[in-house]
Amino acid sequence: MPGGRLTQQERQQIALGLADGLPYAEIARRLDRPTSTITREVMRNGGPTAYRADLAHRATERRTHQRRQPAPGGPQAPPQPHGRDAEAVRAYEEVFTTVLMQSGLSNKMMSRVLVCLYTTDSGSLTAAELVRRLQVSPASISKAITFLESQGLVRRERDERRRERYIVDDDVWYQSMMASARSTAQLVETARQGVGVLGPGTPAAARLESIARFLDFVNEGITRAAEQAREVLYTKPEAASGDAAEPDADRA
Repeated sequence: MPGGRLTQQERQQIALGLADGLPYAEIARRLDRPTSTITREVMRNGGPTAYRADLAHRATERRTHQRRQPAPGGPQAPPQPHGRDAEAVRAYEEVFTTVLMQSGLSNKMMSRVLVCLYTTDSGSLTAAELVRRLQVSPASISKAITFLESQGLVRRERDERRRERYIVDDDVWYQSMMASARSTAQLVETARQGVGVLGPGTPAAARLESIARFLDFVNEGITRAAEQAREVLYTKPEAASGDAAEPDADRA
């Protein structure tokens, strides 16, 4: 069984296997590699739906280069709390960032800022802390925060030292979904205005009306589901799992 790092050709075979829907074990068998090697490679480079051989190879080379560089004389990143594996955390943050980008939520810097906030136990950081953790310029952080705020994904408040802190809390995803629903509702209204402009019964008007009805139906369902599920954001996982059996028994 070969050892050492994966080659670019092997990564291309992994990408082809994922595209064909092969399980990790089968891809590993074809490459004569451990299944764990394939699983780790895919998960740290975007997951099965976002894995790209060339991007994965460049990312590995970059990480290798960074490990070979001498430690900088400046402040070091704080040790991971709760005994976490720092390398595993970094790999997970890369995957999370890629998934956010693939979802169309934001670009890479904005995704990195959001992931940094979500993977921080406090759920809040100052601009200086974000600059230090992500090793980017203050201007990059400011631009990312401005966009994330506009989407309702973060909020800001001042702490006891009058510093601005950027926060992700339990209500952020609900508020973001409601903002998205309002945007979709505006799109529905605009599409229906077009029906009158283009003339009811014409092919173009019929197309716009179909779009409006589809988006309106989906948006109504999403809004209703978000309202009903909002309490999930405030329910501790232990309580949720402990109470799960009772509603099922009642329905039975």
